[in-house]
Amino acid sequence: MKKLSMLLLGLALLGAPLAQAQKVKTKTKGGAAMLATGPAGRWSADRANAWYRARPWMTGANFIPSTAINQLEMWQAATFDPQTIDKELGWAEGIGFNTMRVFLHDLAWKEDPAGFKKRVGDYLAIADKHHIGTIFVFFDDCWNKDPHMGPQPSPKTGVHNSGWVQDPGDPASRDSATFMGFKPYVTDVLTSFAHDKRIALWDLYNEPGNSGKGVASLPLLRNTFAWAEAVRPDQPLSAGLWNWDFQALNTFQALHSDVITYHDYEEPAWHERVIDMLQTHGRPLICTEYMARPRNSRFVNILPLLKKYNVAAINWGLVDGKTNTKYAWDTPLADGSEPMEWFHEVFRTDGTPYRQDETELIKKLTSK
Repeated sequence: MKKLSMLLLGLALLGAPLAQAQKVKTKTKGGAAMLATGPAGRWSADRANAWYRARPWMTGANFIPSTAINQLEMWQAATFDPQTIDKELGWAEGIGFNTMRVFLHDLAWKEDPAGFKKRVGDYLAIADKHHIGTIFVFFDDCWNKDPHMGPQPSPKTGVHNSGWVQDPGDPASRDSATFMGFKPYVTDVLTSFAHDKRIALWDLYNEPGNSGKGVASLPLLRNTFAWAEAVRPDQPLSAGLWNWDFQALNTFQALHSDVITYHDYEEPAWHERVIDMLQTHGRPLICTEYMARPRNSRFVNILPLLKKYNVAAINWGLVDGKTNTKYAWDTPLADGSEPMEWFHEVFRTDGTPYRQDETELIKKLTSK
């Protein structure tokens, strides 16, 4: 169990070191007291809390259809798969999930902006049919750094997220000379869906600084918030906290987000400490990634904790598929055999639960 000093517990607005998330392989230490205010256009805490109270308790998963290995395979015209999306979101609805977190990609927009937005609208129509709201994610620093359009790679046997791609990739995410090329993408998508009630939240940047980038991701993060704030959609804006070594990133994210989003794959006692300190912001809390069974972050011990504190609960993974996220981050199985315990995911590809007791618990906790 990690230790927190009493000074940090008493003073830190952003709290303590969070767990590694997705690709990070080392646990982090540190934290900082960040006593400041955000931009003038940021929602007030009162507005953020009123928005949150008007919604049911948000529960769900990070979603990509089982037939897609990454964001591009999900959104490209040739591989967009509404039938699988419909089927799998139906399974999610059946256990009471009401929110999915879904990653976009700028390359799919760049190739065909109108077609991309139509497919986003098609997805939203399917999700809405199943009474599911959506958190859309723009940029992402995780996994493979060289995204490209066209046919995507086949999964590497037994390897977690072998085909997931960064957005915009590396070195593009570090190169300020390229940033203005991303502004039309963010502006167009936000403007087109600014008043769409089917969208719950815009998650502007997933795990900035991951893949060894660190503070080099801060300029793109700043620009993305500026572009989004210029549009100022009806939905709140956020970027999730995930690595507490990144003081500059954490400060910016927390003080510019309308609602506080974060990732935590740790056991309950640690997760509860994180909640305690993030609550000092006085804003709604949304855990946009959790649940890694071998790390003792499980539905049985984390989901009741999140409900107790009225923290929205979005686990990683819905259906076992081409992302291979039933395998652990750093424990590949070269023969592709079944892991002793699934890392992520709720359902098998035939719609049966990986663990019936988990889906029964989810149903119980999400019942009205």
